[in-house]
Amino acid sequence: MWSNIPFDLLAKIFSFLSPGSLARTRSVCHHWRTCADAYPTSLTPSMLHYHHPPWFVALPTRNREPCCYVHNPFAKKWHVLSLEVLPNPIRSIASIGSLILLRATNSTILILGMWNPFTRQFRHLPMLNIARTNPAVGVVVLSSSQHSPSPHFRVYVAGGMSDAPCGGATYEATLEMYDSKLDTWQIVGPMPVEFSVRLTVWTPNESVYTNGVLYWMTSARAYSVMCYEIGYNKWQELRVPMADKLEFAALVQRNGRLTLVGGTCSGDACIWELNEGEIWCLIEKAPIELGLKLKKGNASWESTKCVGGDGAICLYRDLGSGMVVWREDREKGRWEWFWVEGCCFISGKQVQSVSIRGVIIHPNLAPSPIFIK
Repeated sequence: MWSNIPFDLLAKIFSFLSPGSLARTRSVCHHWRTCADAYPTSLTPSMLHYHHPPWFVALPTRNREPCCYVHNPFAKKWHVLSLEVLPNPIRSIASIGSLILLRATNSTILILGMWNPFTRQFRHLPMLNIARTNPAVGVVVLSSSQHSPSPHFRVYVAGGMSDAPCGGATYEATLEMYDSKLDTWQIVGPMPVEFSVRLTVWTPNESVYTNGVLYWMTSARAYSVMCYEIGYNKWQELRVPMADKLEFAALVQRNGRLTLVGGTCSGDACIWELNEGEIWCLIEKAPIELGLKLKKGNASWESTKCVGGDGAICLYRDLGSGMVVWREDREKGRWEWFWVEGCCFISGKQVQSVSIRGVIIHPNLAPSPIFIK
């Protein structure tokens, strides 16, 4: 009976399954495997967001073992995934739907790659026109179906150090852009030298894009935000609330707005949104008891990290420390706070707690054309 169900109806049924359950359906028969591989393309982003909250991917900052860890929000379990498909030690930069943008850490110049941790597909992006050391990297997803196997996106690379014409190195005052449809880089214009210096020296790779603007948080206290308005090739600096009192600060996107998450010296983890007129408004504070649990009773927020994605914001430290999660419940129509236990055991085996960088993605098991270019 099940083998006679029309393909589109079966795909509709599969759309309500969690990624873990969907993976098991692929082993039933050839018809189901074909449907399971094709089903994500039949969903709109809003349907996927509604049915499936994102997963947290924890990538060790030191690649001692070829594996990473993922948290399944449905089963509330951690799983281990192999990194053997990756040719180099890597560091995550950003999530692009179900894909992760990576940079190689064994090279001084910027080398980027795309990776789907669930299908184990990987490829390097083409080399930049100008070899750069330590530039800022920003991502813009252009496709409305960003959770499809192959979303349309652009990667912007700003600043960094490059070879000087007369020898030595110099700050690179140009901006390059990669387009996933064209699979090429192009230099899109100059940039102020002072912003090139600040992006190179004080800015990590994380970025946020919203309403035509790319944002980067500086890594030095007092914190500030570097802004690039793409359509007008305009650069500016944005002040941060309580900039000299924050012990950690990170930018995320929430409901289409630029959102700042920071831990204050007084002990609060605060969340601000940027409103019209470039005014920061405090919208939420993490529950005190969850903050103390994450900090293990310590007074300081130092070493706390934050990552945001489609419908979730996670505060974390290392693999075994647990996470404080603020997640959207669309059925209830509100955001709620959760505690997620750290990854200490998988299948009864103890897991060593290591330093990690987190990424939030929606798993997608469909093969992506981006890996066969």
